[in-house]
Amino acid sequence: MTKINKFIYWTPRIFSIVFILFLAMFSLDIFGNGYSIWETVVGLFMHNIPVFILAIILAISWRHEVVGGVGFILAGLLYLALTLVRAFNNPFEFYELSYSLIIAGPAFFIGILFLVGWRRKLSKKH
Repeated sequence: MTKINKFIYWTPRIFSIVFILFLAMFSLDIFGNGYSIWETVVGLFMHNIPVFILAIILAISWRHEVVGGVGFILAGLLYLALTLVRAFNNPFEFYELSYSLIIAGPAFFIGILFLVGWRRKLSKKH
């Protein structure tokens, strides 16, 4: 495996691990709110549903890059769509929409990196 191929192989995987850990970090706000142990467990579970879904997508995409490409891009689109729905239903400031790029942007980038790796693998087979 050449140096560029290793880079294309490992970059989306490492970025997705860091991204998933970044998202999981937001669930830590459940602590210190005076919840019981079971309320905390349920709260952690609810906060981390997207993390679990992305971890499953990452596990599948480790071998099948197209799943990672499509999955992470769809996750970014879903997040943007939910942000826009919230914007139309609630009082919303425009600058808050730019905040959504902090979540959706890396998801798009990771998805594109997975698709680049998939296309490269396809081109080497033919």
